[in-house]
Formats: sequence, C-alpha cells, structure tokens
Amino acid sequence: MKIHEVRALSTDAIQAKLNDTKEELMKLRFQMTSGELSDFTRLRQTRQDIARLQTVLNERQRNPESEENNE
Repeated sequence: MKIHEVRALSTDAIQAKLNDTKEELMKLRFQMTSGELSDFTRLRQTRQDIARLQTVLNERQRNPESEENNE
C-alpha cells in the first residue's frame, strides 16, 4: 500500500485497515514461530504498512484541518 493510497482514505477507513493489518501481522508471526511461513518479506511489508497507516493517523490528529481538505 502506497502512502498516497493511505492519504486518500478516510480516518475511519484507515483505523479499520490498521486493525486488519495488525491482525495479519500477528498471524504472520504465529506462522513464523510454527515454521509454516515461507515468505518472510510479508513480515517486513506488513510492518511498513502499519507504520504508514499510523503516520497518516498521527498527521491527522496533529492537524485536523488537513483531513477536511483531503476529503
């Protein structure tokens, strides 16, 4: 997921996507521990997606006027 795609989402959609992505990361970590995970790049990508989502949420919390301009 690219940053411009995240910024195009509403705050509620970002929050929902963040929850889903965190759940996915938990499942990937469990798979890694049990030896079922074969594609370790998904771990890195998922962590980066979480960071992007949290970054945009933090930006919107610090500057609520920018959210009104984006929608």
